[in-house]
Amino acid sequence: MSVDSLLFIFALLDGACLLFLTVYFVITLSDLECDYLNATTCCNRLNMWVFPELAAHTILTFFFLITFNWGVFLLNTPLAGWQIYKYLKKPAGNVGIFDPAEIHNRHQLRSHMKEAMIKLAVHLIFFFIYLYCMILALLS
Repeated sequence: MSVDSLLFIFALLDGACLLFLTVYFVITLSDLECDYLNATTCCNRLNMWVFPELAAHTILTFFFLITFNWGVFLLNTPLAGWQIYKYLKKPAGNVGIFDPAEIHNRHQLRSHMKEAMIKLAVHLIFFFIYLYCMILALLS
């Protein structure tokens, strides 16, 4: 097996985990929107997974860089950059990216939901790209 085959097998598994995690984010935010969860519980659940999501996507992007898979690296860079930017620019008094005191602001809840839906679409597209690249790498 080549390095590319192993990389895309890892990318497929990582992409599947990120896809399921993003579905979890969407479900949790929609539960908050429908008042099935309180703000503190929702934010604690989501903030627990922010750094693992960031690390998984950034490490995968870094692996594409060091293996010279430029096309896939360039596709992953904007989302990785956005996640790093959000993580570093969170307000100083907040407990995390999702803050219970501010999440009930409808604009912020809607923006978190919109971001989660966009990430869901991106991770779904990436999953199929990784699957296609893995098949190509295994056949060559």
